[in-house]
Amino acid sequence: VQLQASGGGPVQAGGSLKLSCAASGGNFRTYAMGWFRQAPGKEREFVACSRKSGGTTHYADSVKGRFTISRDSTKNTAYLQMNSLEPEDTAVYYCAAGSPILSAISNRHAWAHWGQGTVVTVSS
Repeated sequence: VQLQASGGGPVQAGGSLKLSCAASGGNFRTYAMGWFRQAPGKEREFVACSRKSGGTTHYADSVKGRFTISRDSTKNTAYLQMNSLEPEDTAVYYCAAGSPILSAISNRHAWAHWGQGTVVTVSS
């Protein structure tokens, strides 16, 4: 599975961005898609995931109510709509694909495939 993330960029606090993750290879409908982020000097952290097409979605507490993960199986693409952005959301955002069990979705080691990352910079 190959993943290509895009859509990052600079934005002011309170603004919105929509990230995309185009997948190729494998069966998109059957694997979970996730988003993680890594801020400078910090560990990579879980943001959101969609367990498989039509499956459940899960979010980190820090983004609940502001971010929405979705997926379009006709385009083999996952999205992360980010609203009400805060400077603390500044990070490199990575998409991931795999089949993590529910208890491991926030563990980056449970995800098999990774995109190259896209930078989001939120200014105050």
